[in-house]
Amino acid sequence: MYHNLPSGATLWPFLFSVDQDLAQSARAKGCTCGGRLHCANYPRKPRGADDIPEAYNRRFSFCCELDGCRKRLTPPSVRFLGHKVYLFAVVILVSTMRQGPSPRRVRELSELFGADRRTIARWQVFWQEHLPQTPFWKSARGLLPATLGILPLALLQAFLGGSDLGPPWGKLLRFLAPITTTTGPPSHLA
Repeated sequence: MYHNLPSGATLWPFLFSVDQDLAQSARAKGCTCGGRLHCANYPRKPRGADDIPEAYNRRFSFCCELDGCRKRLTPPSVRFLGHKVYLFAVVILVSTMRQGPSPRRVRELSELFGADRRTIARWQVFWQEHLPQTPFWKSARGLLPATLGILPLALLQAFLGGSDLGPPWGKLLRFLAPITTTTGPPSHLA
């Protein structure tokens, strides 16, 4: 059903621009102590796609300028799921495609995206067991159709089914962006 990500030529730059907007909004709010936030981006080596732009080698992050605080703020992201190495869109896509019992499907996904079968199994546990228990999901669940099925396939169907308000992958990833920060769910993905 959803065997490929949208063309990387349009998807990756679009997701980068969304992350820039999220980062600018977070920086404009400043630190909770009242200090200004300075750039403190950190390096990334994302996996899961061949045509990833150079800009994906950094995750936006900030730290407070005040000596007594120096608190780090990492804004939500539509490119990265927490501090994990696989791209957020790849985690969603592979987890969706994995739904079903076929060992052949796992083998094909491992070859296509370079994700080990154990990693894919952890992603399944995350979507089906950990995410539904998070405060984010408990509040966000009400914004989705009442007949929502098994995650993450149901999310793809809900967001990619009708694309009247811009790129549907962007809408889905923006909706899930709150789970990409330390205030999101536990980090059970590799």
